[in-house]
Amino acid sequence: MLGTVPFSVLDRSRTREGHSAAQALRDTVALAQDLERLGYHRLWVSEHHGVPGVAGSAPTVLAAAVAAATSTLRVGTGGVMLPNHQPLVVAEQFGVLESLFPGRIDMGLGRSVGFTDGVRRALGRDKDVADDFAGQLDELLAYFSGTSPARVRARPPEGLSVPPFVLAMGEGASIAARAGLPMVIGDFRGRDRMLRGIDRYRAQFRPSAWSAEPYVVVSGTVAVAETEAEARRLLIGEAWSMAHARTHGTFPPLPPAERIEALAMSAKERELYEGGLRGHVVGTRDQVADELETVLKDSGAQEVLVTTSAYEREGLLASYRRLAELARPGRVGPAGPSHPAPSARPA
Repeated sequence: MLGTVPFSVLDRSRTREGHSAAQALRDTVALAQDLERLGYHRLWVSEHHGVPGVAGSAPTVLAAAVAAATSTLRVGTGGVMLPNHQPLVVAEQFGVLESLFPGRIDMGLGRSVGFTDGVRRALGRDKDVADDFAGQLDELLAYFSGTSPARVRARPPEGLSVPPFVLAMGEGASIAARAGLPMVIGDFRGRDRMLRGIDRYRAQFRPSAWSAEPYVVVSGTVAVAETEAEARRLLIGEAWSMAHARTHGTFPPLPPAERIEALAMSAKERELYEGGLRGHVVGTRDQVADELETVLKDSGAQEVLVTTSAYEREGLLASYRRLAELARPGRVGPAGPSHPAPSARPA
């Protein structure tokens, strides 16, 4: 199955200790160019506000930079958090992107709102605004079809076809199904919950103008190295940052593995840190291939979205190259793939 399923990447533009936010954004653009050469299907960028560890706060702006630096890779968002924005503005932004880079833009949409009270106030949003995500989604899509009840003609999105995806956790699976949209669901650590969400999505799916049948993208962390220990070491910085965030309330830049290995942690920090290293798809080529085959068999997913973050950029790129060799056997050479990445829509 690995040779028949497209692989894509979500890069969160994670900041790293000793490196600027500007460097994190440039790293994302450079990674996109590498992924294109390796034959990956999509590169998506994320939206986070007021987070020291993430530079990606304006995903459509960053997507424009990524699309300008590539030529065949599909580019999109994973995602734009729709409750943070007016649907008309989101439609206009994606309409501009699609007009500039026709046939290459994806519109990944999430239902989260700002993480803290301060961020929500700055965005002018209340915490419960996400409760109307389904209505916001309908309003957004209506601007593309020219059927908005607001009697506003959105320019340039009206008449354009930008594939929408719903980032689904919990209720999001049902919303994606009722809207007839492709769904992105994760992560690999909550396998049973993920599979229940997929079953619910498929059972409730209603065909739409956007997608005639269910389309499932499973997402999660994947790391491939020569040894399992080397692969797991790539994830140390992210695991510690998550543990730090849950114990101190701030999500910091990624630290190098050697600094984390020398740290004295509280019992709670240690518990969260070690928990953050478990459950991912990590190991040698054979180990990762076996685990991904199981994920694809159990989920029936049509695509995999890899969400790995690492301090070691060279190690991360090497992991993506090894994964490309598994996903596209015989088609990834020293100079990249022998043919361009596919660009078909998921419908």
